Amino acid sequence: MTARTNRTEPGPAAGVLVTSRPLDEYCGLFGLTRAQLAALPGPLLDCPGGAAGLAAEARELGCHVIAADPAYARPVPEVEAGALAARASMAAALHARPELYPAPHFHPYDRYLRSWDRARRLFAADTAAHPQQYVAAALPRLPFADGTFALTLSGYLIFAYPELFGPDRQVAALAELVRVTDPDGEVRVHPLCDGAGRHCPHLDGLRHALGERRIASEVRRLPAGGAGRPGRVLVLRAADRRRRAAAG
Repeated sequence: MTARTNRTEPGPAAGVLVTSRPLDEYCGLFGLTRAQLAALPGPLLDCPGGAAGLAAEARELGCHVIAADPAYARPVPEVEAGALAARASMAAALHARPELYPAPHFHPYDRYLRSWDRARRLFAADTAAHPQQYVAAALPRLPFADGTFALTLSGYLIFAYPELFGPDRQVAALAELVRVTDPDGEVRVHPLCDGAGRHCPHLDGLRHALGERRIASEVRRLPAGGAGRPGRVLVLRAADRRRRAAAG
């Protein structure tokens, strides 16, 4: 894998927030545990990685993470500035649209935002110490070989910004994530709605189109958190995996 793509890669799309989520939030969003991350047989791709603390925190578990994001074509201080702006946007959204987020009784907003602050600091230190783990790249084209990753996570992009990812581009992006994932691994995508909480109206059509590309899909419902709001994750796998398992 390359350390970084060169500066001719596309820059971050206008309007896309560069978030700084911690490892525990990733686990909650994607239905994972620290033990599962520690047991992965290969590297994990976080795409887009933003200014998250995942790579730094997962390393402590023995999990090797590669983060890919077009924002990494910028100097790190600019990425941090974008993350600070995203934090301000999230703080405003928590109060303006509380129905979209866990109730503060269960998830105090100030504590939640402090977890982002810590993740952002971890990101800044980690990208300086391990720059090869932060690759400037943008969906739907990634600079990785087929089957590179044991697990691929994609959060708050493909369905969150329908103005940037129309149906055709969504299919292309999802298929690309499957391409770079080991056939025995899987891709997990969250959320399946846009920033206003509107669910993707053509998800069934997307899954049919993926099936035509020999990609199996599943919408997995996650247990409800403390606020009683269950989540949904789109899980993708190479369809040939099922045939190999049956043959074995």
